[in-house]
Amino acid sequence: MKLSSWLNDTGTRACDFAKAIGTTEATVSRLRHGRAQPSLDLAWRISDATGGAVTANDFMVRKSDAKLSAVETQGSNGGGDFDGKSVLLIMGGGIAAYKALDLIRRIKERGGRIRVILTEAAQEFVTPISVSALAQEKAYTDLFDLKDEAEIGHIRLAREADIIVVAPATASLMAKMAAGLADDLATATLLAADAPILLAPAMNPHMWAHAATRRNADRLMGDGVSLIGPNVGEMAESGEWGLGRMAEVPEIVAAVSTHLGGIGDGLLTGLHVLVTSGPTHEPLDPVRYVANRSSGRQGHAIAAAAHRLGARVTLVSGPTNEPDPPGVDTQHVETADQMMAAVEGALPADIAVCAAAVADWKSRAPELEKMKKQSGQETLTLTLERNPDILAALSQDPTRRPRLVIGFAAETESVVEHATRKRQAKGCDWIIANDVSSQTGIMGGSANTVHVITAAGAEAWPSMAKTQVADKLMRLAGRHMSNLAQAAE
Repeated sequence: MKLSSWLNDTGTRACDFAKAIGTTEATVSRLRHGRAQPSLDLAWRISDATGGAVTANDFMVRKSDAKLSAVETQGSNGGGDFDGKSVLLIMGGGIAAYKALDLIRRIKERGGRIRVILTEAAQEFVTPISVSALAQEKAYTDLFDLKDEAEIGHIRLAREADIIVVAPATASLMAKMAAGLADDLATATLLAADAPILLAPAMNPHMWAHAATRRNADRLMGDGVSLIGPNVGEMAESGEWGLGRMAEVPEIVAAVSTHLGGIGDGLLTGLHVLVTSGPTHEPLDPVRYVANRSSGRQGHAIAAAAHRLGARVTLVSGPTNEPDPPGVDTQHVETADQMMAAVEGALPADIAVCAAAVADWKSRAPELEKMKKQSGQETLTLTLERNPDILAALSQDPTRRPRLVIGFAAETESVVEHATRKRQAKGCDWIIANDVSSQTGIMGGSANTVHVITAAGAEAWPSMAKTQVADKLMRLAGRHMSNLAQAAE
């Protein structure tokens, strides 16, 4: 059934359907009228939302219609193309392997060459034939295939790649990598690699949380391997939900772009961008602290996006599990005072983005020893004092103020109203406001829904991956800086 027929028959409004599948009303309109094709991931969501009435096959077009543009899962990937770059994709076994098929298509669309190795387990979910058809390359499966080894071999597969992406990266595959095993084509190739390696973990939340998996992830990151995700979300198993879902394809593409040397259009070339990210931990005693909840994912994505667009980037990060973005000068701090000092030391900057969730309060006199509960004690009184206001300090600096200062406002109600007042009180140029109520899933998640508050008013952006928010924001900042430069001429 065509999407237009289903919408008409059910009386579903385009705006309501767009919300149900996590895209924009404009995208639904283009799909409805046959002016675009959905990505594989979006097609799956459409099928789920329509109860299987509309499937990916219903969007198939003739070769003469191949000029139709493909609709991204949640907006633009950002960045330039992958012309002249070679990507080696290693597919582990898991239901998330279907996303890897979409990843192949996305990389091909951006001009990259992609070769694929399938583990034995991966072949239980996708076939070498389907992979070959998408990649337009032979799919490799067997370390002991004499013909393949004679013609190319696992050493050449490793050496000819500009980057190796493992998606999905299963717990088993990560364990083998951490142990340095090389008992199949995938692990032998990884052990022979000198190119950057990017893992997209995908597994049950209990498997991801297991001490062995965490230990393996730490070992791999210590060896220089980068991770994208996992994300929080619904699992393939009925009723399972949590941290372990493979990163979305646009997020992986953005991470590949970062590792390939900041492919972009140079919009921020010659500019210094200063970004703060993550929480701060304000000690109460040696084992306890005051903090705001923050994963640092959005701030780190902004730093990576600015680097991709050609900027020199300084990232001041509080305690977070996010890996340092490649090519970015990352300074790690714990407290608000340390973050303030690092920010001041990084000036001058052209653009400052204060995405960190800085604790508003700190202990006036942190205890030197752990505070003990006393017998019969039912309450505890703490004396707190204000932390430095980094956003206000940057915005109101009379001599070293960046030309564009951007703050963030995490709100739980009256989002636009509170953020508007915050922009005026702090003196910054823009505020990026979002609703972090527990039901939104934004806190610690991979997606974000923001309002951009400026002197001209508020602009609502649709929900999209945090990497996409970062890219769109930095492009907006780049155009703003270009306008300022032209006005000064």
